[in-house]
Parts: sequence; C-alpha cells; structure tokens
Amino acid sequence: MNGESLASDDWVYVVDSESLIDDAFSSLRLKRDLERGKVAPIDLPDTVVARVAKADRETVDAALAAARESFPAWSALPPDLRIDKFAALLHRRIVDMADDIADVLVTEGHPLALARWQVSGMLEVFGAESVSFYRSLMHQEFRRDERRLQVRRRPDGVVCLNPPQNAPLSSALLGVTSIMAGNTLVVRAPRSGPLGAMFVLQDVVAPVLREIGAPPGVLNVVCGDPAPMLSAWLESPHVDDVIYFGSSENGLKFEQRCVARGKKPILELAGNDAVTIWKDADVELAAEALLESFYGSGQLCMIPNQVLVHPEAAPGLLDALVRRVAQVRPGRPSDPDVLLTPVLRNEKFFSCLEDSLAKGAELVCGGHAVQVDGERAPDGIFLEPTVVLVRGLSGAREIDAVRHETFFPLLPVVVAEPATDDVLLDRFIEFVDSNEYGLRNSLWARDPEVVDRFVGSVTGGGLLKVNDSHIGFLPYLPTHGGTGLTGGVFGEANYPILRTSHIQGVSISSGSRPSEAVFGAWRNLSGQGA
Repeated sequence: MNGESLASDDWVYVVDSESLIDDAFSSLRLKRDLERGKVAPIDLPDTVVARVAKADRETVDAALAAARESFPAWSALPPDLRIDKFAALLHRRIVDMADDIADVLVTEGHPLALARWQVSGMLEVFGAESVSFYRSLMHQEFRRDERRLQVRRRPDGVVCLNPPQNAPLSSALLGVTSIMAGNTLVVRAPRSGPLGAMFVLQDVVAPVLREIGAPPGVLNVVCGDPAPMLSAWLESPHVDDVIYFGSSENGLKFEQRCVARGKKPILELAGNDAVTIWKDADVELAAEALLESFYGSGQLCMIPNQVLVHPEAAPGLLDALVRRVAQVRPGRPSDPDVLLTPVLRNEKFFSCLEDSLAKGAELVCGGHAVQVDGERAPDGIFLEPTVVLVRGLSGAREIDAVRHETFFPLLPVVVAEPATDDVLLDRFIEFVDSNEYGLRNSLWARDPEVVDRFVGSVTGGGLLKVNDSHIGFLPYLPTHGGTGLTGGVFGEANYPILRTSHIQGVSISSGSRPSEAVFGAWRNLSGQGA
C-alpha cells in the first residue's frame, strides 16, 4: 500500500496444492485453525507455503486514499511513459520471471500446463502489438484548417479490482492495463487464494512502477473478505470504477449497487460459450479444441461449454472427441501433462448430469468421481471428463447444462435436427445469438460463405474464433469481456485500459473567428449566402 509492504495482526495462510490432493481435510483444517488463532504459527509443516497480511478497514480506506492522492500526478505523465515504457518493461519482467510466476500458480493448484497458458496470455496483453493497438485508440489527432482536432480517452480515476478466486493472478495482471490509461489501482487479493495476486503485483508489477518513477500510490493490493471490501469501495468517495469478477447472479446485483452509488461497474461474470461445428469442419482439429472444455476441470469461464453440431458431422466429431477425452487424466499440478484440477464439492456436477439424463440426454463418456490415480471412487476429488449427447436444438435449452454455465467437466453436444443447410445455418446463428450469456463463441467450417454469414450475423459475445483454439490468446484481441449475463447491461469486450477511461473531444485552434466556427459549414453549402 502506497509503496510499502505492511504487516498485520491478522494473516491468511496458503497451503500447497499438493497437500490438498494428499489430505484435503487436514490441510484445510490446519489453514482454518491458523487463521482463527487456534494454532500458533511456529514450526509449521512444509505444506504451509506462505502467509498474506489481511487488511483491516482502516488499511482498506488508506489504500483508497493513497490511490486518489497519486492519481493527478500519474495521469499527468506522458503516454510514452505510462503506456509504452511501462508495458515494455513489464513484458520483459514477465518474460524474465515466467518460471517463478508459473511456480506460484502451480502452488495455488493450477496445473503446470494451464499456468503456462496464463503466462502466455499476459505476454500477449502486454506485447508490443497489443500495446500499439491500445495506444492508437487512446489518442487520435486530425487537422481541419488551422485546428488540431483530437479524440482521446481520459482516465476515470481510482479503479478497484475484485479478481475471481479461480484465477486471481492473471485477472490482477489484466487489470493492471487500467494503470496505463492513467488510472490508479486498488486490488483485493482474494482470501481464498491471495498468494498469486499478491506475488505478481508486489514482485512483478510494483518494481516496474518504481523504475519509471510512478507515485507510490498508483498500485495498492490488500487481502480481505469480499463483502466488506466491496462495501468499503462503494462507500468511498475516492472510487470511480469497480472491475468485478464473479457469478452472474451476484454480479448483476452488484452492478445495480455501483450505479446507485455513482460508480462505473465493469463486470466479468459467468460464460456459457458455444462452439458450432459445420458439416465440412475438420473434426479432428475441432475435437482438439473442444478438449479445452475440460481444462482445469471446467472451472474456467472462457472454455467451451456447449457444442452445436451439423448432423452430417456428428458421428465423426463424437468419435474424435471420445478418443481425445480418454487421454485426459487427473494428477498432481506439477505434472506437465495434467489438465484436471480437484473438485472438492462435486454434488452440483452429479445434480447437473442427472438433470441432463432425465431430460433425454445420453451419456457418451465419463460421469464418475475418480482418485488422483484415475480409479473410480465415490469419494474421489477429481471428476471424469464427461460428454452428453443432446438430440435436437428444439428443447435443448431446457437442459441446465446447455442453458447455464456448469463450471464442471461436463460438455453437452447438441446435434441439430436434419434440415437444409440454409435452414440449419439460420437455426445455429439464432441459437448462438439467443444465448443468455456472451463471453466467447467459436465456429468450425471450411465454406467461406458459411464463415462470412456466421461472422456477419452473430452479435453476442466479446470474442469470436473461427477454426482456432477457443481459449488461445492473440494480440489485439480481448482476453475477457462479453454481453448478456457475462458482462451485464454495459457488457462488451473487456480491454481494461479502454473500459476504465472515457472519450473526450478536443479542438485546439491558433485563433479562429467564432462566427466562422458556428456557421462555417452552412456558409460552405453550394449556392448559400451568408
């Protein structure tokens, strides 16, 4: 906070993810007892890997005040410094510390492969191509006679970020782009997983800010419980924007609270991404992309959640998908071939699966809890990647796994009723665009007319991928953001540098006659008098 690392009388303890696999009950009990003061923090086992100071209300308020105090000086610095130089130095530091960042992610329970995926995403966000794109949108200038006309984006002020507990490190780094707009930032490190966010902001971002001479209050990160922290933000006169990650139900309620308090809400909520497979798709590549549905045991917002398949492509796709799913296995997060993560509470998975089967879906593969060695067991802490077949678009949304985000390794494959291609394409587009959510969509098709029609018609979502990885990061394109239940009333593709700033028009004249400015266009009309 305000450039200093602060201790506390209250600490949040972090246990190694390996210990959760070995004995989740004992590890979580130790963590709870330490935080409640029932166990003294001396001679701790190696399973306790870190502790993070928990902020009280006074510290939270002080962080907001520090951010407000630093805002004028930081926002006044030239874009060359706070955008170009800052991003270049931060990108280099992420490269240099990539292994350390991945290690912290693995410690928190992210499989190594997914840790590397998250680091890859951040390298694209702060890469030279993306930064040049941000810069082009932050300031544009034109000439009209003796005037310089500018369309520029100005920072909103103090931005607060509430990252999700499933991906706090990468979400915190994404929010750092709001600093490049000239804002100052306060981040809540989630109590359930504070290490990653605290580490990346304190050890990766803060040194870069110091190197470029940023005021000390530009970046502040405090750990605490969500409800009181969010209430403090809403009550504070210092706060302008809040970036909120969470469930759609809670997020939409929070959006209303923000608007009532005069704060700008920027929501990152649930996703229920659709992948459409046309009849001429490369089903082997499409199946490889669909395997991303099971990354992190489905506990990621931006993975494929439902598949719409042309009936002619369905047999080949299901065959390819089942073959690939059989290769996905549980294991320890340090294993580079592991993609699944533990699911400590799986009753909602089985309830959702039961709903699907009761409403006519057919189990294709999976459907059981398993131990770390892959053996099926009722008390297993992993879930098998599960595919269910839904026959027909009509009524498909009556199935919970199709209508809503599941956040489990459960993928419904909806095979459309036979019809002409024109009719089917219309139905696919209508189905995709009527999705209540709107994070990402994908299409697999070779016919350029089908691709053009799909891309030209689908309006929902913040990102649309064609014949590509559903979750792969690319320069220029957003990593987050969307419409509907994903982004709320003000939802769109989420570039925090843009969404935490606002457009301002500027005209700079060397000295113009006011009457000419008022009536100039009228007087220039052909045949018109003064």
